[in-house]
Amino acid sequence: MNNRSTLLMVMVLIGAAVLSACGGQVVEAEAESMEDGSVQYSESGLPLYGCLGSSEEALVDLECREVTVAVENAYLPFNYIHSETGQAGGWDYEVVTAICELLHCQPVFMEVSWDVMIQSVADGLYDMAADGITITEERDEIVDFSIGYVAIEQRLLVRVGEDRFTSIEEFVANPDLVMGTQTGTTNYETAIQYLPEDRVQAYEQFPFAVQALIAGEIDAVIIDETSGLGYQGESADLLELIGPSISSDALGFVFPNGSDLVEPFNMALQALMADGTLTEINTRYFGPDFVVTYDDIEEVTYD
Repeated sequence: MNNRSTLLMVMVLIGAAVLSACGGQVVEAEAESMEDGSVQYSESGLPLYGCLGSSEEALVDLECREVTVAVENAYLPFNYIHSETGQAGGWDYEVVTAICELLHCQPVFMEVSWDVMIQSVADGLYDMAADGITITEERDEIVDFSIGYVAIEQRLLVRVGEDRFTSIEEFVANPDLVMGTQTGTTNYETAIQYLPEDRVQAYEQFPFAVQALIAGEIDAVIIDETSGLGYQGESADLLELIGPSISSDALGFVFPNGSDLVEPFNMALQALMADGTLTEINTRYFGPDFVVTYDDIEEVTYD
């Protein structure tokens, strides 16, 4: 994980219209790059990019095509709005813009609620979604995935000093314990694989689950390790990750079925892997030097 100063220093443009759609704010921008390379932001804090890259150097020339990208802006380290600056940042913004540099396209980020995100892409309302989405067979029936760009471990987040269990198996064995997680996630699916649904409390967003954990309303939260480290970082005196990995999952970008963007994005991801760029970005965002915590970001409410 990393702070917002790591946003790409390239691209930007003038002029944007903000509208609401499908539970999220939509930003549409006209392509015009600032000469000094600075980044312009919409009133809602989303970065506005012009056409990135060039036709001469593109792996696949998308001819400055706008690519609408759904993000939640509430999921560290992938996307967030920093409370001090009011500006968006995160892994998704950096990697998608790096991809558009290679494909000669214009990313247009849109703030979308998680609970409608994948279905909205499936319905063609957005060209793609980022947001650290796990590749699953069930989701693959309604959308197309890119190749996996990173593997994420699912872990147990608990209150500091927890001594009633040290693993998911020990948690399951105690019928008095209740697990928290976020609805509609693979974490929820993992939880109900181990536990009856009456022992799983699902919340609209992970911050609500973590607040319930701190308050003692639930006994653990099953969560992606990268996100759990963010909560642990802001509340090291209250929270800790325990036990071995429960599940290792590959993450990928989501596209409508049959999208002509899948192959170009896969080519660009493979190029970023081959030249070390993706490893360098992953190290900064998923490593110990990432300093943004959930205390540092704005709580997002969707129209």
